Amino acid sequence: MSSAAYSVVIPAYNAAPFLSETVASILAQTLLPQRIFIVDDGSSDDTARVVTELDGPITYVHQENRGPGSATTRGFALVDSEFVATVDQDDLWLPRKAELQLARLEADPDAAAVFTRVVEFRESPSQVRHGTEHDGWTRATLMLRTAIAKAAGPLVDTTHRLGEMIDWLARLRENGHRFVMLDEVLVLRRLHPGSLTARSRQDLSRGYIAAARRSLLRRPRPGGPQ
Repeated sequence: MSSAAYSVVIPAYNAAPFLSETVASILAQTLLPQRIFIVDDGSSDDTARVVTELDGPITYVHQENRGPGSATTRGFALVDSEFVATVDQDDLWLPRKAELQLARLEADPDAAAVFTRVVEFRESPSQVRHGTEHDGWTRATLMLRTAIAKAAGPLVDTTHRLGEMIDWLARLRENGHRFVMLDEVLVLRRLHPGSLTARSRQDLSRGYIAAARRSLLRRPRPGGPQ
């Protein structure tokens, strides 16, 4: 099927083991992307070499290591399609993900973004962990209107490189934007020792608490300036 008016941004850091499989899942979509932007966030492995071996409409950008939020923001700045999707370097899309999300965005012009449900796996995508299905309010499932993404400002990385999406999505909500969650599981989320998802509960908590604190600080105080 021909390309649709969306691009994909992949922030990549030491992504060599999984990046090819992630890109393959994008190129297996029933609606292909206009462009795939891979932003290499200062990798020290063979990520750059892996990208040269990939087929498809890929643009590779390298930057010094600043974090996934910075890399995602850099990718957004390059997008000129009407819609933009994001995905982590080690997660996989199921074939109709983009098609169903774009259909919902076109049918619901007041929706800023559409997310999907996810299921987790470890060794192989064929061995998903049944019972792990959940709403994926994450980079791996996000599809949104590019103009809104660019107007929202940068994704701010925390010290622990976690929680930047929570803070950024909170800012969008605070600006009155509405999100939609599809009922279908359309993303497979990989768990492995180096993934952000597999980080310790302590690290996860620190990153998310920092994001929540920034959101609270933005709220006007009762009786204060609006």
